[in-house]
Amino acid sequence: MDEFKKVVAGNITRLRTSMNLTQAQLGEMLNYSDKSISKWERGESVPDVFVLKKIADLAGVTVDYIINPHADDEQIKPNQNEGRRYSRRFITLTVLAGIWALAVLLFVILWIAGIVNWLIFVYAIPVSLITLLVLNSVWGDRSWNLYIISGLVWGIICSVYLTALKYNWWQLFLLGIPAQIIIIFAFSIKRKPKAK
Repeated sequence: MDEFKKVVAGNITRLRTSMNLTQAQLGEMLNYSDKSISKWERGESVPDVFVLKKIADLAGVTVDYIINPHADDEQIKPNQNEGRRYSRRFITLTVLAGIWALAVLLFVILWIAGIVNWLIFVYAIPVSLITLLVLNSVWGDRSWNLYIISGLVWGIICSVYLTALKYNWWQLFLLGIPAQIIIIFAFSIKRKPKAK
């Protein structure tokens, strides 16, 4: 059992350093304290299988890699997760480009019909941000959601203001101030890391 702990400890240390993370950074990503990471890396305890899976996903390896011994000079061979990460970015960019292509198409069709409505591009901003928020929440870095939601709030306010431009409802922008403060406070709330 001690040999197994040493293997897991060494592999966790190698993976963490290969990702250029400190113990505190890895702990934050896993919702554990840096003390827990330190215990794992010293071989005093072994994380449960769910945490091992999360570490493996972060490092782009399998759980099998973490629990088996490796030579010191052996290269870390990532699994297919890296390619998947690029595919997800490509899918996100393709969907966003599709939204803007649809906006251009709609603009051109209306222009041919004699209606020049540039507001279509303004409306495409919140639609793009909603799509980006959903895709980023599913498979992206959730820390970016603060900026996406902030942009979405201001984009919606601008859309409403520009739609009713003749009424000059500039007061709508005042609604953005408390909304922005709420968004910042909401993203400042941190879950307490588990100490094990």
